[in-house]
Amino acid sequence: MKKILNLLTIFSIILLSACNDEFMDRFPETSIGTENFFKSEEDLAMYVFNLYDFPGLDIYGDDAYNTSDNATTTGNTELKTMMISNPSSATITGGWDWEQLRSINLFLENADRADVPEDILNHYKGIARFFRAKFYMHKVKRYSDVPWYDQTIGTSNEELLFKGRDSRTMIVDKIFEDYSFAAQHVKTDQKSGAVDKWVVLAYQARHALYEGTFRKYHPELELESSANNYLEMAANLSKQIMDNGGFAIHNTGNPSSDYASLFVNTDLQSNPEVILTTIFEQDVRNSGFWAWYFGDYEVGPSKDLLQSYLMADGTYYSSVANYQTKLFVEEFENRDPRLMQTYAYPGWELINTETYSQGGGIYKQRLQKNFSGYHQIKGFVNDKSETVQESIDVPVIRYAEILLTYAEAKAELGQLTQGDLDITINVLRDRAGMPNLSLNPSIDPVQESRYTNVTSSQKNEILEIRRERRIELALEGFRHDDLMRYAAGKLLENEPEGLYFPGLGRYDLTGDGVEDIILLDLSESIPAAADKEKNSLGETFIYYRVGPQDSDASFYLNNGTSGTVGTVKERGTFVDPKYYYRPIPQTHVTVNPNLTQLFGWE
Repeated sequence: MKKILNLLTIFSIILLSACNDEFMDRFPETSIGTENFFKSEEDLAMYVFNLYDFPGLDIYGDDAYNTSDNATTTGNTELKTMMISNPSSATITGGWDWEQLRSINLFLENADRADVPEDILNHYKGIARFFRAKFYMHKVKRYSDVPWYDQTIGTSNEELLFKGRDSRTMIVDKIFEDYSFAAQHVKTDQKSGAVDKWVVLAYQARHALYEGTFRKYHPELELESSANNYLEMAANLSKQIMDNGGFAIHNTGNPSSDYASLFVNTDLQSNPEVILTTIFEQDVRNSGFWAWYFGDYEVGPSKDLLQSYLMADGTYYSSVANYQTKLFVEEFENRDPRLMQTYAYPGWELINTETYSQGGGIYKQRLQKNFSGYHQIKGFVNDKSETVQESIDVPVIRYAEILLTYAEAKAELGQLTQGDLDITINVLRDRAGMPNLSLNPSIDPVQESRYTNVTSSQKNEILEIRRERRIELALEGFRHDDLMRYAAGKLLENEPEGLYFPGLGRYDLTGDGVEDIILLDLSESIPAAADKEKNSLGETFIYYRVGPQDSDASFYLNNGTSGTVGTVKERGTFVDPKYYYRPIPQTHVTVNPNLTQLFGWE
């Protein structure tokens, strides 16, 4: 049986996180009964574990639900709705929540009451400050300038209650002061799944890279001159983890499966690549797995992401003749092995059929309106066992991300060497069985067209590092933040596309050379079950009526009876720089007029 931190962790994370209100209601909200609490290390540990907010299996849908060019969703997302409407502070009402900050500050105000050695006290205060830094970084990403609070606020404290925004520079300085304190005091010898020094440094590096590149590529902030400070911090912190953390890329010499095994694993606690895992075990802390991104799904990977994967020999897919019109089976031939560990590929066998109406066996993707037709297997538990499904661990921070952060920061600084590539990008490529990347690679015109504002002297390297990051971290929830910090929001105006079909007729989807589906014109009807044809294997064809957007077709093709599968008629407009930020909800500005709007929001 897994040891989920320890019994205290089980109590605090499972019971308290599941019942936050019940836990907090045990004490008066204004004082949390300090005379009865904050006395021992057990009290401190119980409290900080209740601050844990690390993700679970939901990360595998975040590239769609947070809106990116990696995946599409039929569900509503904030940014997707913004781009096709006329948004305002009256319609964008989420995000302005401060409950967790109050809990953090309450702890920091009372932790000194505990009768514990100073190093233990500073360890727990460091964890609380880590969570405060992470909390505020989320607010900075969304609003840029926000009020800074490092104390709890009473109803009588009008000065703080009606405070205006503090500057981004001030807030970010405070964030990294918190991270620095945490990095100095949080201990390394913690149970698996708990915050330790390496977790702190990993988040600090992640957010330093974000802030450095955001400042560099967003002139509206007028902070470009300080960007390199954060890029240097990101490089230094990553190197500290690389040199001293004892982590390594998971590589057993099986490039066709090592990568995928990280995302469907019931025990990541001993995996050398995993810096932080959210641990699940059936009937103790269930993962909540269900196949919501497979079969009757809401999300689907995009063709744009698929086309970013290299050929197996390291050449660009865009250099292959007629790559835009490759059929589904052809798209997977001689590609980076990570593609077939991320997308359901021709010949893949489906075992867990819980949401897939076409049944198990060799996979035939289900085609339907507003979906790309591609299916995601990264993070998909292809196992019918409920015990396995409910016990899947989630790799919240992988060492792979640290290597990518280091390489990107060094390239943005114009300091990347071949040695740097060999200890970062090429370690990831070795795991995948891919050729190494060398300095000054040739430019892929498609990749260059995505990122037209790269200014580093090592532009060629940055383009390929960004590709590597997109592929290695695909569908783990990183892509939206990456597009925002690159100032590449305009890419979101491109409709996410799916499979290509040159016209009506019969097609092979399984890669065995035998046709599986028949595409009919809108004017035709799908035959009754008894009248459907069978292929040479004796299997009944799957019929689809195809047509343009807004027709009553089974699914849409962008040219009506040919072209790529269409997912949305109009993606809308990304307003630059306004949509890189969000307005403070109008109700809060009405109550506190000192909270002014920025970047054209009203």
